[in-house]
Amino acid sequence: MVHLAYVIAGSEATGGAGIQADFRTFQQLDVYGLGAITCIVSFDPGNDWGHRFVPVAPEVIADQIEAATSCHDLDVVKLGMLGTPATIDVVAESLARQPWRHVVLDPVLICKGQEPGAALDTDNALREKILPLATVVTPNLFEATTLSGMDSITSVDELIEAARRIAALGPRYVLAKGGVELPGDDAVDVLVDGENVTIFSEPKVGNERVSGAGCTLAAAVTAELAKGTDVRDAVAVAKSLVTEGIKARVPSHAPFDSVWQGA
Repeated sequence: MVHLAYVIAGSEATGGAGIQADFRTFQQLDVYGLGAITCIVSFDPGNDWGHRFVPVAPEVIADQIEAATSCHDLDVVKLGMLGTPATIDVVAESLARQPWRHVVLDPVLICKGQEPGAALDTDNALREKILPLATVVTPNLFEATTLSGMDSITSVDELIEAARRIAALGPRYVLAKGGVELPGDDAVDVLVDGENVTIFSEPKVGNERVSGAGCTLAAAVTAELAKGTDVRDAVAVAKSLVTEGIKARVPSHAPFDSVWQGA
């Protein structure tokens, strides 16, 4: 039996993150992946590797989703970079046209290629229209701080509190990621499901963020859910895959390395 997983996300030109990382993750976990591209992000090597961001027209995004959902029976989807309120509107409308067993949201809040005002509009639209659709949401430390309304997160207990606050906004499961930014020797993620809290911990692999780690984690959870794995076991598989992928990271000329999903 072939398991299918869908992704709606941006294309990242260096290949380290975005839909490219999602598809490699799906393939590694024996899941057939297909997706819609929402925007094109290309780092600028002449400007300190800052983001260049080009959104795809909303009607083109709608066409992609219509084609995929008409061609295949899809019931598990991962949402990555959306980037603009117009994109969020069309994705929310398209998702509402059919039931989904799982919607995994990697809540990419700030696109560094946007002006602050536009970024705030996108953040607000994401909270209002996409977050309530999610069954699983996977914020990193910055995103968890922003979505929870907390001033800072400096401990595992505070990370759990942030996850609980985000769960109160609608998602059934919140996987809040401490990563390398939370103090301590271990990379700690917490999964909150109602009153239940599960802690996933692995020794940190260096102290620098690696491109594609968040995309890969959410994509791995998505792939496992597509195969019928329960959420906790899906997170355990995803955590292991990302840890090994960071150990085997792909070096580059940019100031960041990339996760190797094939590890």
